[in-house]
Amino acid sequence: MLMTAAPVVVAAALGGGIMPVQAADLAPAPLYTKAPRIEAFNPWMIRLRVLGVLPDAGASSVNVAGVPSLSSPNSTLSISDQVVPELDITYFFTRNVAAELILGVTRHHITGTRALDGLDIGKASLLPPTLTLQYHFTDFGAFKPYVGAGINYSVFFNQSSANTRFAGLAVTDLHISNRVAPAIQFGFDYMVDRHWGLNFDVKKLWLRPDYSATVNNTIPVTGQANIDPWLVSGGITYRF
Repeated sequence: MLMTAAPVVVAAALGGGIMPVQAADLAPAPLYTKAPRIEAFNPWMIRLRVLGVLPDAGASSVNVAGVPSLSSPNSTLSISDQVVPELDITYFFTRNVAAELILGVTRHHITGTRALDGLDIGKASLLPPTLTLQYHFTDFGAFKPYVGAGINYSVFFNQSSANTRFAGLAVTDLHISNRVAPAIQFGFDYMVDRHWGLNFDVKKLWLRPDYSATVNNTIPVTGQANIDPWLVSGGITYRF
């Protein structure tokens, strides 16, 4: 009887020793979580774009002294489109609010229309720095649209009259005044990675400088050039 009970006692003793080991093996492993990486906020961004300047000058006025038949509404101006490289610099005050400054130079050809159709008036270069305050939407992943509004100051330089005779008329002097203009914009960046992206942008300026000219060295001409251009651009974004 004693010999029969011995294995039972030994088994119970071994079982009692094994159970704590098994319980220890089944205890959940401690969880370790890695703190998310916080990227430093850099406020600077630049873009290099191809810019199309598309004037809408159909409402320009022309006042030819003493010649009503050549004055508005019988005559107006046409201003050529232009495509140029353009650089813009953007500074973010917060992740959503930024200011953008665009820099570029264009040169435009001015001609007469309607009663002055075919009259070559001249050429002028235009430096139109435009500063806008923007709001950037950040809830769409890599797609980052924005809207903005601001101010433009257009400087006209390297102005030259055509001095080309047409139907007995030739513009012999030309001067366009510098002008401040309001601006609005909308566009988007599509970020390929943290730094690089693609950009598309559209701006509208209400640019209406005064001008003066002389025809045949004697006839004064004055008016307002309602340039009112669309600025359409696309290019590459780099975020520092």
